[in-house]
Amino acid sequence: NGGMNDQLAGGFHRYSVDRVWHVPHYEKMLYDQAQLVCAHLEAFQLSGDSFFAQIAGQTLDYVQRDMTAPEGGFYSAEDADSLLSHGSKEHAEGAFYVWTQSEIESVLGPEAPFFCAVYGVLPEGNSPKGSDPHGELTGKNTLIRKLPPTEAARLANAAESETETRLAGCRALLLTQRHGRPRPHRDDKILTAWNGLMISAFAQGYAVLENPAYLATAQKAALFLKQNLWKDRRLLRSFRGEPSNVHGFAEDYAFLIQALLDLYEADFDPGWIQFAIQLQTRQDELFLDAKNGAYFASESGDSSVLIRMKEDHDGAEPAASSVAARNLLRLAELTGKSAYRDRAEKTIRAFSTILQQAPTSLPGMLCSLDQLLAPAQQIVFAGDLTQADTQSLLRTVRRSFLPHKNLLHPGPTAAQAELGERFTQIQAMQPIKGSATAYVCENFVCHAPVTDPKELEALLKKK
Repeated sequence: NGGMNDQLAGGFHRYSVDRVWHVPHYEKMLYDQAQLVCAHLEAFQLSGDSFFAQIAGQTLDYVQRDMTAPEGGFYSAEDADSLLSHGSKEHAEGAFYVWTQSEIESVLGPEAPFFCAVYGVLPEGNSPKGSDPHGELTGKNTLIRKLPPTEAARLANAAESETETRLAGCRALLLTQRHGRPRPHRDDKILTAWNGLMISAFAQGYAVLENPAYLATAQKAALFLKQNLWKDRRLLRSFRGEPSNVHGFAEDYAFLIQALLDLYEADFDPGWIQFAIQLQTRQDELFLDAKNGAYFASESGDSSVLIRMKEDHDGAEPAASSVAARNLLRLAELTGKSAYRDRAEKTIRAFSTILQQAPTSLPGMLCSLDQLLAPAQQIVFAGDLTQADTQSLLRTVRRSFLPHKNLLHPGPTAAQAELGERFTQIQAMQPIKGSATAYVCENFVCHAPVTDPKELEALLKKK
C-alpha cells in the first residue's frame, strides 16, 4: 500500500528511503519483482486473502508489459530518474512517478478530492521530513494507499465494490497521462540468473492464479534462454542483441535449474526436468567443491579470479549454494537418485557453522535445511491435464501452502523413462474408474488415492 509499490502500473521500487516505507528509491529491479511475486503468492496460500493474489498479479502484469523482450527474455531494470519533460535537459529522481495535486486535479476533475484523500495527496507534497535531501520532490506526491477499502467506501458513502471501481477508473486515467511523460531508461540486458528467478515467478503465478498467459510467458523465456544462452554445454551470463562471451556463474545455473523445476510443476513437461538435469550435471562439474561441499561462485581456471569464493550470505538475491541445495533435494525426489540428496546434505553441512552462529544471514539455506529434514511429500496426479476434473485436483493443491511438496504426472512413458526410477514407479498410478486421481505420498508410501477435491483438501490438512 506504500510508495514502494507503483500504485498505478504495478511493480516494486528498489527500497525505501524513509522508515515509514513511503518514498522509495524509484529504480525497479527484475530480481525484486520475481521474489516479491513469490512472497505474495505464498502469503495468499497461507492466508486466503485475495489482496496478496492481486498484488502478485499486478507485479507479473507489469513485468509482462514493460520488462519482457519480444524474443521472450526479461530485461534487468528501469532507472530511478528521468527527464522532467520532453525536450528538457533536466532530470530528477522519481520524475516519471510523482504528481502535484494540481496535475491530479487537471486529469481527474471532480473525482480528484476523493482520490487525493485515498492516496495521501497533499498540496505541499507528501514526502516525510528527511526523505528528500536534494529537494527533487518539493510539492510532489508519491501515491500511497492511505485509506483501506472499508474507509474509502465510508468516505464515498458507497459500497466497497463501487468505490474500488471508481478508484480503478481514476488510476487508469492517471496512468494514461503518465504514459505521455519521458520514461526512465531501461536496462535491456537479459541476465540468465535474474531471468531464472522471473521464470519461477511466472510459473508459480500461473499455478496459483490460473492465468494461462503467465505460463506462456514462463515457457517462452525458458526456451529463449535454452536456445540463446546454453552453448557447448555452458551457460552464458547475459544477452543484449546477441549472447555475451562471459560464462555463467554458479547462480546462473542454480536459479535457472530452480525455474525449470518450477516450470515442470506448472505444465508437467518432462523436457524441463531433462534440461535441469543437464544443467545440474554441468554446475557440479564447474563449481562444486567435491571435497568440502557447496559451490564456488566462479569456475576454476579463471585467471581473473585470485581466490575462488563461496557466497555465504543470502542478500537481495539468494546465494547460489542456498538455491542449489534445494534444487538437489527436489531432483532427488523427482528422479529417485540418492546422489542428489547426498550432495545437498553436504552442501548444507558446509555452512553449518554460519547456520548455528548467524542463521539470519542464510534464510535461503535454512529453507533448504527444512526441506532436508522434513518428510518428502510427493503428490501424483493421474488424469488428462486438459480435463476439468484433473484441474480441480491441481487447484486444490496449488492453493495450499505445501513447501515440501513435489508434484508429478505420469505422462507418456517413452518421454519420461530416462528421468529415473520415480517416473517408472508413477506409471502404475492410474486414474480410478476413469476419474482424475491424486496420490498423496510420503517417501513414496502413499495414502489411499482420492478423486474428490474436498477429500484431497482434507488429506492435505492432515499433513
